[in-house]
Amino acid sequence: MSEQKVPFEVTRARRAGARLAAVQALYEMEQSGKSANAVIRDFMEDRLGFGPDGDPVEEADPDLFKSVVNAVVEHQAPIDKAVAARLASGWKMSRLDATSRAILRAGAAEFIVHQELSNAVILDEYVSLAHDFFDETEAKFVNGVLDRVGKDLRSAEYPEPNGQP
Repeated sequence: MSEQKVPFEVTRARRAGARLAAVQALYEMEQSGKSANAVIRDFMEDRLGFGPDGDPVEEADPDLFKSVVNAVVEHQAPIDKAVAARLASGWKMSRLDATSRAILRAGAAEFIVHQELSNAVILDEYVSLAHDFFDETEAKFVNGVLDRVGKDLRSAEYPEPNGQP
């Protein structure tokens, strides 16, 4: 029996779908007070693989989805500390838009638990999500904060300016 290799574009789309779903799940957890397990269960049963407008997207990677959501919950204190350290003086996490918080937390969680991915890949994925939800100004904000958080959390891992991700 031969094993079919999944094309890179499909794998990338599944991972992007998982990250989008993780951000949506984190947002829902914050707004509703539901536990990670309850929200993960809801997404796995009903919503994994659907975009922000409810239209089906490429099947999301369920393992990555669960990994990101659980990592945010497990590491929330150090994640929030790392993000807060990179906000402007006087700004608190609570002052950020809930969607921005979810994007920043998910990206920071991946810096912690997905050491096999370069900072550049993680940054690119979450800045792309920020563009899906916000205008250019907010996407640049997410880019700047996550870039510095990634350097803080994995400074030895961060690629050189002209190095490959």
